[in-house]
Amino acid sequence: MTSIKDRIIQIADIKEVNKRIFFKKINSSYSNFRGKSRNSSPSATIVAEISSKYPDVNSEWLLTGKGEMLKQNSSQTTVLQEREVGIPLIPMEAIPMFDTKHIQATNDEVGKYKIPEFEELKADFMIRIKGNSMYPKYSSGDVIACKKLPLDTFFQWNKVYVLNTSQGVMIKRIHPSLKENHILCKSDNEKYMSFNLPLKEIYSLAIVVGVISLE
Repeated sequence: MTSIKDRIIQIADIKEVNKRIFFKKINSSYSNFRGKSRNSSPSATIVAEISSKYPDVNSEWLLTGKGEMLKQNSSQTTVLQEREVGIPLIPMEAIPMFDTKHIQATNDEVGKYKIPEFEELKADFMIRIKGNSMYPKYSSGDVIACKKLPLDTFFQWNKVYVLNTSQGVMIKRIHPSLKENHILCKSDNEKYMSFNLPLKEIYSLAIVVGVISLE
């Protein structure tokens, strides 16, 4: 039996690409629904905010778990059905697990979303930006759409890529390097230094093709 907080997280999964947006709308924080905080009950104010901001949510289901999440004839029913074929939103730490065929991740934030603009760009997955190394182009919390590429691809200079490397996952703007078999990785934030990265230390990569900004 799920708790009310579990059900609220389920609502967040289908209503917003970024959970921060959802919890901001209901005047709360995602941190209040994770870890030990998950065991406590949400306030009546939060439940009321959900009913106000998302009137298609079935109040009986929210409070008791009985019935369907969404009221009958809700337009969001289509979204629920289409999520299975949408674009996966994965955590940054799950990127090393993707291969040429599919993305694997086991995280409570993973979901699939129908975003026509990203589908037209043939995006394979989405991730949330963490940190400010690519500010002001991308801010922490922004959602970027990425298209997987083979390791033997040619780089489009001055484009932003997601690189899975021997030192972890990084998002950098790529330039030619003066060193053979290297690329020059730059941050848009001038506080971060550029560096040369050996091509042999790149395990997989994707190019950034779109962004949903929180600003």
